[in-house]
Amino acid sequence: MAAKGEPSPSQLEFFEVPSPCIGVCQSGPRGFCLGCFRSREERLYWLKIDDATKRKIIAACHRRKKAAQRSNQQSSSVAEPIPSQYDLFGKDKDK
Repeated sequence: MAAKGEPSPSQLEFFEVPSPCIGVCQSGPRGFCLGCFRSREERLYWLKIDDATKRKIIAACHRRKKAAQRSNQQSSSVAEPIPSQYDLFGKDKDK
């Protein structure tokens, strides 16, 4: 049995968890990076934290990205008017 804090023999980690950074590096309205969705602290301490914590952060980033995408879809569907049949087929509205 593995000691506390160590991976079990069936879950040995051979590679470091890579940074999710995609080079965008801009903070959004909620303080998360618009590229990787990490918080400022998560970006700042990335090289100092253990791999298990990095995996938790990456999972949180995926959730944040999905939430942002849902929010963007909802706001864009509200902002864009639904075209009428006249707009779709080029018919004059007055005729």
